Amino acid sequence: MLPASARLPDLYPPIEPHNSGWMERDGGHRIYWEVCGNPNGKPAVFLHGGPGGACHADHRRLFDPDAYRIILFDQRGCGRSQPHATIAHNTTQHLVGDMEALREMLGVRRWLVLGGSWGSTLALAYAQAYPDCVSAMILRGVFTGRRCELDWLYREGASVLYPDAWERFVAPIPEDERDDLVRAYYRRLTGPDISLRFDCARSWCAWESELLTVMPRGRIGSAAADEMALARIEAHYFINDSFLREGQILDGAASIAGIPCVIVQGRHDVVTPPRTAWALHKALPGSQIHLVPGAGHATGEPGILSRLVQATDRFADV
Repeated sequence: MLPASARLPDLYPPIEPHNSGWMERDGGHRIYWEVCGNPNGKPAVFLHGGPGGACHADHRRLFDPDAYRIILFDQRGCGRSQPHATIAHNTTQHLVGDMEALREMLGVRRWLVLGGSWGSTLALAYAQAYPDCVSAMILRGVFTGRRCELDWLYREGASVLYPDAWERFVAPIPEDERDDLVRAYYRRLTGPDISLRFDCARSWCAWESELLTVMPRGRIGSAAADEMALARIEAHYFINDSFLREGQILDGAASIAGIPCVIVQGRHDVVTPPRTAWALHKALPGSQIHLVPGAGHATGEPGILSRLVQATDRFADV
């Protein structure tokens, strides 16, 4: 346990929502949302990772509450959204539609979009669908859903750096199924054996957790994302190539080149290695990129956290 003085030093003070609720959507989904900060401030929406993660109270603290109207929501099937861990009617296009419905419901004309990891994918997909609704983007640990990015995590790449954790990750899967681990896990995470589902969810999430940080720091949030929701929804998205055409996000970058963008990327991120963030930066000539030394993937690492808060401060009056 780190001393209190060493934990998350750059966050704004804790705040509570002044408005919250559930938005009814297609397929029986109920999307949890909340608003905090200045009701008349600059609108900003936070997009959590996963897919299948959740928002936490500390995510509110990335923004100056006097300057921003801070909007958070839990994506389909995870966090406080309902039904729990469901993969039906749950695609990237559904999530983009949920964001737009939420924007319209809250009467927001344009908002700053901050997303990390999978949240950066969703931010970019949304911006490409609704460029006139995005005032700026802040992206952390960029992921675009390309095959090479998934192969790095679930075939060969990170496995070379973490052979011990990789051995534990592949252990639940018979050798004759290890040529496609994501599909093998998906079969078990959606199969009839409830005990096996939970065992595989724990194993899936343990692999990801091993890779999150370079320094021994906890990630933002008082509790980890629900393992079953995270594992099931991630596997569902990844066997479907995140419901994106190969290279779609980078290929569509020209359509959002006019949106101000700050990219915050850990130099030693082994979940989403810097090559993707760099490729996005090159595809968005006006973007600013921070390759943070000594940092991995997690939001809560000191260098990452500082750069994110600096970015929200920078856009507060723009």
